[in-house]
Amino acid sequence: MKTFLLFLATIIFLPFIVTAAEPSVWTVGTRADVIKGDAHGVSIDANGSITLAPKLTEIYKTEQPYIWSSVIDGSGNVFLGTGSDGRIYKVSASGTGAMFADLNELNVTALAIGKAGELFAASSPDGKVYRIDGSGKAEIYFEPKEKYIWSLAVMNDGSLAVGTGEGGKIYRVRSANATPESSLMFDTSETHIISLAVDKQGNLYAGTDSNGLVMRFGSDGKPFGLLDSPLREIHELTVASDGSVYVLALGESASVATPTTASPSPSATPENKTVSADRPSPMAPAPADKSRYDLTGAKSAVYRILPDGGSDIIWASATVTGFSIYAHQTGNGVLLGTSDKGRVYNITNAGRETLVLQSDANQISTIHSQGANLYATSSNQGRLFRIGSDTVAEGSYESAVFDAKAAATWGRIWWQSGGNVQIQTRSGNTEKADETWSSWTAVNGDTRGGQIASPKARYMQWRALLKSGPGTVLNEVSVSFLPRNIAPEILSITILPTNVGLIPNPPIQVDPNIELSGLDPAAFGVPSSSVPPRRAYLRGARSFQWSAEDRNGDKLVYDLFYKEMSEANYKPLRENMSENFFSLDGQSLADGRYTIRVIAHDIPENPVNQSLSGERISEPFDIDNTQPSVIASGAPQTNTNGARVVFVASDKSSYLTRAEYSINGGEWMTVYADDGISDGPDERYTIDVPLSAPGEYSVTLRVFDSQGNSGNARVLVRK
Repeated sequence: MKTFLLFLATIIFLPFIVTAAEPSVWTVGTRADVIKGDAHGVSIDANGSITLAPKLTEIYKTEQPYIWSSVIDGSGNVFLGTGSDGRIYKVSASGTGAMFADLNELNVTALAIGKAGELFAASSPDGKVYRIDGSGKAEIYFEPKEKYIWSLAVMNDGSLAVGTGEGGKIYRVRSANATPESSLMFDTSETHIISLAVDKQGNLYAGTDSNGLVMRFGSDGKPFGLLDSPLREIHELTVASDGSVYVLALGESASVATPTTASPSPSATPENKTVSADRPSPMAPAPADKSRYDLTGAKSAVYRILPDGGSDIIWASATVTGFSIYAHQTGNGVLLGTSDKGRVYNITNAGRETLVLQSDANQISTIHSQGANLYATSSNQGRLFRIGSDTVAEGSYESAVFDAKAAATWGRIWWQSGGNVQIQTRSGNTEKADETWSSWTAVNGDTRGGQIASPKARYMQWRALLKSGPGTVLNEVSVSFLPRNIAPEILSITILPTNVGLIPNPPIQVDPNIELSGLDPAAFGVPSSSVPPRRAYLRGARSFQWSAEDRNGDKLVYDLFYKEMSEANYKPLRENMSENFFSLDGQSLADGRYTIRVIAHDIPENPVNQSLSGERISEPFDIDNTQPSVIASGAPQTNTNGARVVFVASDKSSYLTRAEYSINGGEWMTVYADDGISDGPDERYTIDVPLSAPGEYSVTLRVFDSQGNSGNARVLVRK
């Protein structure tokens, strides 16, 4: 979309440092933004511009939940195959309709008009092919003894191609009551033949489930594989005027019944998801646009198979599930009907996508044309529509629900438009707009914007009303809002082991001109997050790191306090710290058990009288600067091979964790307490010293407490 004021574009797109005390802006401008909303009588083009849609007129309502198939005869009569009562309806070119035939099976899954004008209908499950005359009298024409009949196609010689499942067989029926054995054209290795189509040359195309294959059968009846899609179901095939074949492939089967259902069910309309104005970090790489040839995670895709056998993917989506396609008579793409929100998209051979219209139905089941008339059918409920060449007199567009993350004060709303466009807003505090929301309120202002009158709330939505007239179009809408300031939180405090210090790394230098400009340094490649500290050995140090969050995105500063557990009040350590770590010189405090208190303030980006704070108290930690005491217990006991030396060690502030001894200043060797483990404030250690030669030996014991303090004692042994 285009911007209409350089100033406005600057507000919206330049990366200002946004704070809770400054307004934020939510802009709906790109097609990706616009398509998240709901269109009622409006179209959305490839650039996201909203215009009035082609007129969608309801012609006939079947009162059946599903329409699975449709076909138009030479007189312009539209036949509708429905479920789950197995009925066929006939709607004349003038729009009058009535039930035409009532079959015994649940679903009429395929319809075709024969060379003589007769109607062929396939039913499922345990289906049959019926031939129905002009009066609606149905007779069994072919019974393949298959669970499903998915597709029908009339061949150039008047024979009828029948696609079945679960055996994956294709039959070519030339006469009534022909046997399956005499009519079998080809037994594929696939489970289901979901779709069939015939071109002008008499070639038969078949689409399968569950390996997503498209096969072509020539005059010799032999198959040739044209496409092997990674998506499982080839749901529909349609031949264009230039001989190209368009293919709708689905990632999940929409045709095959699940074990718990007697008939396939259309996808439910997904609930609207809220959107927010979270701004991606300029340092984070923008997600790469995905090639439409990458079908990883795709729900549906449209292929174009060229007359020479080559194929292109002209469209794919990980969010939209297609259900029907119609090839344009111009040869430039298709109309795609979806199984969510009942939408119709126009997709060109170049992959350019436009939302033509959105119905109030859950699913667009089929799209066909006859002369200048274009028809679409829907499910939930089963209805027939005519898509006109003229546009509606008025339409509306509802944005996705916007989540401000907190109760917000709404400021101005402004837009870029032409012609007759009116904007309304509403707000509420539930994620889904319901009866608790405020009513739609028109924006009072000029033709380009005004003040929002909707009450303060967490969620809001805008609606555009478009009326016919010269150049009626809506290109972009922006909303300014000020979220309620929310107090910051200290999420966690980590206490590092004794003697581990935290030393700040040099900060990244920022161009002073950037700082003076008020722009976010991250836009210039300067990381906005602080540089983590490095760890180093610091005798007696007790270090702390904490994580904090501010829901408004405000910059935080911290105050740090401490107290001994038996004391009543905390004492200050540091104030207005920007770092989220601190190393305390433990030797500056007396031995004891302490806690620290961290308070986070959002005052750097809020007025003093509006700033808030949050705090957290750490788990208790010990300060122990006293070394353990070690003394020899009695005189060494010597014998012919060596001597036994006994030491007693104690620690007043914590407990002993390990001990080691050395003979004559040699290598330190581990020794265990007499009770097998060093874990108490008082321990006894017995050391057997080998004496290989006469002389004097120095035996030193060194013990450590839980805080890393050490103490030692020496005993002289003579042999």
